[in-house]
Amino acid sequence: MNLRIGIMGATGAVGKEIIEVLQDRSFPVERLRLYASARSAGKSMDTPFGNIIIEDAENADYSELDIAFFAISGSWSQANARKATNDGCFVIDNSSAFRYDDAVPLVIPEINSDAIGDSKLIANPNCTTAIAAIPLYEIHKAYGLKKVIISTYQATSGAGAAGMNELSEQTKNYLEGRQVINEAFAHPIPFNLIPHIDSFQDNEYTREEMKVVWETNKIFGEKDMPISCTCVRIPTMRVHAESIVVETEKPIDAVDVRKRFEVAKGIMVKDDIENDIYPMPITATKKYDVEVGRIRQNLVFGDHGLEFFVCGDQLLKGAALNAVQIAEVLKNKKL
Repeated sequence: MNLRIGIMGATGAVGKEIIEVLQDRSFPVERLRLYASARSAGKSMDTPFGNIIIEDAENADYSELDIAFFAISGSWSQANARKATNDGCFVIDNSSAFRYDDAVPLVIPEINSDAIGDSKLIANPNCTTAIAAIPLYEIHKAYGLKKVIISTYQATSGAGAAGMNELSEQTKNYLEGRQVINEAFAHPIPFNLIPHIDSFQDNEYTREEMKVVWETNKIFGEKDMPISCTCVRIPTMRVHAESIVVETEKPIDAVDVRKRFEVAKGIMVKDDIENDIYPMPITATKKYDVEVGRIRQNLVFGDHGLEFFVCGDQLLKGAALNAVQIAEVLKNKKL
């Protein structure tokens, strides 16, 4: 069954990745239609599916689509998602607009594809959540998670093309002795790191940090699993890295966990410290699987604690890949 696919926000980083993933995974596309803002409408875009004319997203006729990938903004999704589903189109939304709506499933297919049910609107999780959740769920199934502490090292592409451009351009300025300015970030990013992503909340955590808490609990079907997260922007182009410490309900064994990770879907174990092999952005870039390594017993929680390091391409598993995997679930359910 070939499907009529629309990508809203096709000129953005996530939209472009969705196009590539659809082709790479041989998704059965009958027709691909690309949508963006009015200023991009009428321009052509070269894709693996041929040269396609971009259309104005505001004028989309959703009755002509089977699945629409939304990759614009939360406010735009809020204004348009129900229009699409009312016309019979399935929506996979990459924004945060519906992630915390109890009526909308928040899905990582390796974990909770059954949550989709009969819903025509499915939310894609935040990139940081998606990368951490894959290995965390394997531990949760086997040992039960009692506490989770996460520190992230997030690439500039998490702030979109503007973030990547600022890193590239301002690094040149820094190296050539020119003034370094910052617009995409609160402070200059070259040769720096910034422990501030998204807006600060009343509890002094940022919204990015709280997304990990809210979303992991929803995806795992837990009400209030204790999770603490500190999110840090670093001067890399692509891939988010995360250091994760867990305390478990049952005694946990690092050797057993490593074996579980080796057979788990969505995980590539990179854990050979004798040969300096561990997860890194340079090796995880443009990879579908989340790299996991530095797996070791945690010194604080002892036989109930584990510590490990992960790297995941936030434009793929953290966005485009996960969205296409949701579409594959819908296809297999025959919509």
